[in-house]
Amino acid sequence: MASHEYTTDAEWDRQYVDGEWRPSADGETLTVENPATRATIAEVPAGTEADVDAAYEAAADAQSAWAATPIEERRELVADALERIREESTAIATLLAAESGSPRAKARTEVGLATGDFENALDLEPPGEEVRDATFVEGKANHVVSEPVGVVGIISPWNYPIHLTTRALAPALVLGNTVVVKPASDTPITGGLLLAKIADEVGIPDGVVNVVTGHGSEIGDRMAGHPVPRTVSFTGSTAVGRRVASRAAETIALPALELGGNGPNVVTADADVAQAARAGAVGSFTHQGQVCISINRHVVHEDVYDEYVGRLVEHAESLSLGNPAESDADLGPIVNEGQRDEILDYVERTVEAGATLETGGEADGLFVEPTVLSGVTNEMAAACNEHFGPVAPVIPVSSTEEAIEIANDTEYGLAAAVQAGDEETGRSIADRIDAGMVHVNDHPVYDDPKAPFGGMKQSGLGRYNGEWVMDELLETKWISVQHEERDYDLL
Repeated sequence: MASHEYTTDAEWDRQYVDGEWRPSADGETLTVENPATRATIAEVPAGTEADVDAAYEAAADAQSAWAATPIEERRELVADALERIREESTAIATLLAAESGSPRAKARTEVGLATGDFENALDLEPPGEEVRDATFVEGKANHVVSEPVGVVGIISPWNYPIHLTTRALAPALVLGNTVVVKPASDTPITGGLLLAKIADEVGIPDGVVNVVTGHGSEIGDRMAGHPVPRTVSFTGSTAVGRRVASRAAETIALPALELGGNGPNVVTADADVAQAARAGAVGSFTHQGQVCISINRHVVHEDVYDEYVGRLVEHAESLSLGNPAESDADLGPIVNEGQRDEILDYVERTVEAGATLETGGEADGLFVEPTVLSGVTNEMAAACNEHFGPVAPVIPVSSTEEAIEIANDTEYGLAAAVQAGDEETGRSIADRIDAGMVHVNDHPVYDDPKAPFGGMKQSGLGRYNGEWVMDELLETKWISVQHEERDYDLL
């Protein structure tokens, strides 16, 4: 796999461990399908626990030498990887369309996010050594230094596979850590093998980057609970995140978790309804709603409710569905049957509970229509669950206080949005919403490599991006030096 082929025709039938392309320990494979056509695009290794062990062993063996490599040299190799992504951006976006069903605009955006992850990593400056006088002892100095945590395990999801891997991988490498990546089984190429190919091509040393593909149900626990990694980065559902955190805690590894969301979009009585509905449509329908930071609930003041619903319906009905590899369709397919069936079930149960289906609600294969539901309450299935589909439940409220109460009435706290005519009012509402990220007069499907990304409550632990990611990838060491001879008394 030394060629520069970044297509579905390339060979993806090996995983990458200790600088070698190798099959799984038992030779088994898993099939990767294009969700738009259901055609097989690759056979990749179905990794085993033995493969995970080998990858972590290789990462552990390589870490000391990598950490001892001057940061300028580490940056140079990471910069080479960034340049390769830029050179192959069109091919990578095409791979994203084929493997994950990403519409072309989303695929291009995701490649841009991945390059932003690398650019942010290259700008990181680990804290320099700090020296302080000791508090109680004369002639003693306290030296505070930062060191890489060591080995980082990365378990990434299928919805933004390359970006949600690189946001942990790139800074981990610059800061002197080695990594083992386990991409989602729906997107093992763009979530892992592609990055392994790039690492191999630019000459990142053996064992620094390792990728094991396979089913999470078979190797996920070993990835999360292995004794080697000191940080386990996981992006996915809260239910699985709890299991990952539990397994990591058994070895006292730090779980860095970005989990589920149930994002509210609060629309006040004085909002610009046309603009609010445009933002709401982008927030609910981008990438078929398969975005952790998408709008899951539209919480709209009754004074503008009917107009907002009408405009949202117009936006939904203007969107096109199609195979992203063959068209510029606005929406592509849902990633698999299980996800599709869950989305449709939430819609059906919500209508049965008394909501009105304004538009959508049907599926053709894995293509789910953009769906708008009115007359929704916060307890209905499409509102209280993270539906992860192109579904927009609209909840009427009579006051700002009620809107804030409903917005916060969820176990999640990842992303939110506020649409308000008065910016100060919008900011005051944002301050009272329990979410790690709140966007005023914009949609929440937004990531910035220079801003802290993460959630509150059951939506996760830790932060990605900017300098905040260093908290997950560095640890602090205290070294004291006694400069003057001292007398010792028993304490």
